Amino acid sequence: MGLPDKNGYLVFDVGAPSFLDEIRTRLGRTLRAPTLAERLKNLGGVIVGSNVSPGAAYFHDPDHHGHVLHRAGAFGPGGQVLSGEQWPVVSHDATGDSALTDWFCQTVLGEMKPALAVLWLADPDLSMHADLLGSSTHLAGVAAADSCFARVRDAVDRLNDAGDEVLFIVGSDHGQESVGDLVPVEELMITAGLKAAPGSSELVIAPQGASGLVYLSDASRTEAVADWLRAQPFIAAVFAGEAMRSIGQAPADGLAIAFAMSHSDEPNANGVPGRIAICTSGSKPGKPEGFGSHGGIGRYETHPFLMIAGGGFAPGSVETRPSSLVDLAPTILDHLGVLIDGMDGRALAKN
Repeated sequence: MGLPDKNGYLVFDVGAPSFLDEIRTRLGRTLRAPTLAERLKNLGGVIVGSNVSPGAAYFHDPDHHGHVLHRAGAFGPGGQVLSGEQWPVVSHDATGDSALTDWFCQTVLGEMKPALAVLWLADPDLSMHADLLGSSTHLAGVAAADSCFARVRDAVDRLNDAGDEVLFIVGSDHGQESVGDLVPVEELMITAGLKAAPGSSELVIAPQGASGLVYLSDASRTEAVADWLRAQPFIAAVFAGEAMRSIGQAPADGLAIAFAMSHSDEPNANGVPGRIAICTSGSKPGKPEGFGSHGGIGRYETHPFLMIAGGGFAPGSVETRPSSLVDLAPTILDHLGVLIDGMDGRALAKN
């Protein structure tokens, strides 16, 4: 993500544990909208157990209204630092996922019972990034995650049998496709005369895997930069200015353009379809060719799964209308009987 730096912008890794301090210092805030942890802080609270990147974990609750447990550090309400005796410090792998799942089932669901409990596993995303899609590594990651899912399902069944009414949501935030071309888009902009030099801050690109975000100190340059991007063979789509709203972005804080890298349905050596080009930089070199990645608008990376049980959802029903990650929060609030306001998503239909 690009953040202000003197007369321009610098790119920071949102996944790093230090990013929260950077965004607070440079923008004077974290998120623009209240999290579920803030909305539910007086209504049973939120506990998040995460084994992904620190930044991804902490942005569930960056302002410390609930509990976030992560190997890089755990925090309670008000930013209370929790000791290792109060939460499990697990490894960033399938073994860690398993240990986190056991703690989640026994302690969070069995004893603490917050209004919202979130378990975010490293696999299968971790294994898909680490090898060819469809490889034994990938399939082992899926099997490990499935084992964790079974234990959570059994814990939820016990709660329901005891009289609770649990809304059980299982899903992925994205799919993955095979890495194709690795393209240093910002370097090419220097060659094209659109950026002054390596390290200059008047134009910076924040790579997102199979896409990128362009930050400009001079917004009047937006169309010229967007036109250059549209002319490149490695670009599938360009969203400039207000057009970014269609993909959940907006022109603010220097963000001027979002672009998606090229993609195809081409299968890999294991027969898994989907191939994407990756936007790279010095700090984000991208995964090796053929390994799994995501971040753009490829058919398979934007088609994750979602399963819901309980809470009045009819067994065997299928949601055929377009749905999105932004629909999860209002669906959760609807189940809890909490007012849904100021949200882009909708509560998913129960039949």
